[in-house]
Amino acid sequence: MDSTRESNRFKRIFAKRGMGQVITVSIGLLVLNIVFGILNPNFFSHRNISNLLRQIAPIILIGIGQSYVLITGNIDLSIGSVVGMSCMISATLMTKGMNPWLAVIATYIAALLIGLLNGGLISKAKLPAFIATLGTMTIARGIAQIVNNNYNTDSIGLQAEGFRNFFYYGKTLGLYNTIWISLAIWLVFDFILSRTKTGRHIYAVGSNAHAAHLSGVNISGVITKTYLVSSICAATVGLIITATSGMGTMDAGTTYELYAVAASVIGGVSTLGGQGILLGTIVGASIWGVLQNGLQFAGAPVAIRNIVIGVIVIISVLLDIVVRSNRKEIN
Repeated sequence: MDSTRESNRFKRIFAKRGMGQVITVSIGLLVLNIVFGILNPNFFSHRNISNLLRQIAPIILIGIGQSYVLITGNIDLSIGSVVGMSCMISATLMTKGMNPWLAVIATYIAALLIGLLNGGLISKAKLPAFIATLGTMTIARGIAQIVNNNYNTDSIGLQAEGFRNFFYYGKTLGLYNTIWISLAIWLVFDFILSRTKTGRHIYAVGSNAHAAHLSGVNISGVITKTYLVSSICAATVGLIITATSGMGTMDAGTTYELYAVAASVIGGVSTLGGQGILLGTIVGASIWGVLQNGLQFAGAPVAIRNIVIGVIVIISVLLDIVVRSNRKEIN
């Protein structure tokens, strides 16, 4: 009886959308760690592991936001620019004397407005997600440049020490707070996606938007919610970058939209919509981080690291397309 229950439990786990690829890439992650550990034993040093986890945390966050959007069958190209905008808004306000935590609130509000704009353009104005978020990507980057008159900011100063410790330098139970922040946000959004009606609607829209509409799902509301999630995650990463450098930089978040897509698709989130779990996003972000860190230890130039990541993303998307095509032929 117990063996039957265990068998059913494993069947339920493997039946989850995208779980097969999560298991596959998890094995790949394990192999990568072993290989890099053999090439350089310092890879497994406590210091490197701690820093590696802190480097992976922001990629997990933007991966979460991009995963939500991708599951609906859309994409968010503005996520990197919202990171930069959030970095510049928060730092500029702090250098102007605003309380750091009020600056954090203002930053989130600004990011959410971009999310609302994205949702409205795509769900109401019916613009293709690629075009809409390409436009807001440029707008958000322009805001990042204009808030401090086209200059990077000065140091946010000692008055922001608590802010910097909370988002980057501080530790809790031996782990950097950046890691705890990403874990907490992952737990919240994973619960929403996997255990709530909103999550079921997100998958339904990505699987078949027309059928979801006939079933009474508010398509516009669902799409807008996913872009709001993306904005929240991007704003958090922008705040982490501000805390890291102690200043605002206009080019913060450049190419982060690519990192977000990489973390999502490597972890099994389908670019065609309707499939993927946030556990896979953690694994995908970890593969990205381990590859970057391990290749750096191996002495590989930045160009080679970027090429490797790009090849892996292309292979991941191709595998998803092939698997889906085979399923359609079988059905």
